[in-house]
Amino acid sequence: MQVRAAQTRQALIAAAAEVFADEGYVKASLPLICKRAGVSSGALHFHFASKDALAREVEGAAVDVAEQLVQRRRAAAATALESMVDTTSALVLAMASDPMVRAGFRLSGDPSRKGGAELFQWWRGAVRELVARARAAGELAQDVSPEDATAVIMAATVGFETLAGWDEEWLSAERAERFWAFVLPRLAASPEVIPDGASPGAGEGPS
Repeated sequence: MQVRAAQTRQALIAAAAEVFADEGYVKASLPLICKRAGVSSGALHFHFASKDALAREVEGAAVDVAEQLVQRRRAAAATALESMVDTTSALVLAMASDPMVRAGFRLSGDPSRKGGAELFQWWRGAVRELVARARAAGELAQDVSPEDATAVIMAATVGFETLAGWDEEWLSAERAERFWAFVLPRLAASPEVIPDGASPGAGEGPS
C-alpha cells in the first residue's frame, strides 16, 4: 500500500507539472491533472489538500531537478565563468525539455499565487554564488557590480521562459549562446577567461 501510495503521489506531481507547464496555474484544473495522472479526484485530495499545495510540491520538485543539473555543470566546468555559462545554458534547455523545470518557472512567476517564487529565489541565489566565485577568481571585470551581473542573468533566463510562450525558439541552445556572446565581453576581466564557444560572434546567424 505504501509503495502504491508513493507511486500515485509521484504520478500526480508529474502530471501536475505537465499541466502547469502547459496551462499555467490559473487555467490548470484538478480534473485535468487527475486525468493526466490516471487517478481519481479522491486520490488527489488524499495526497494534496488543494491546488496550491500541489503547486508548491511541483515547485519544490523543480528546484531539486534544477539544483542537480547545476551541480553537475559546476563539477564539469574548469572556471567560474565557464560554470556560469554552462549552468545557465543548461537550465534554459531544461525549460524546453523538462516539464518539471518549466512548470517551476511558470509557477514562480505567476502573480496569482501568494508566497510562491521558490524557484526564482533559488536561482537568484545560485547565480549570485556563481558571480561571487567569478569575482573571487579574478575572472569578473573590476567595474562590474556583482548585483548588476546577477540581475542581468536572472532577468534574461526568466525572460527566456516567458518569451517561449510566444516563440519556443527562445529556449534554444542558439539563443543561450548568443546571449552569452553578447554579455560575456562586458563581464569578463579579459578575453582570456571567456570560455570557448561563448566568445563574441558565437551563434551568429538568422534568428
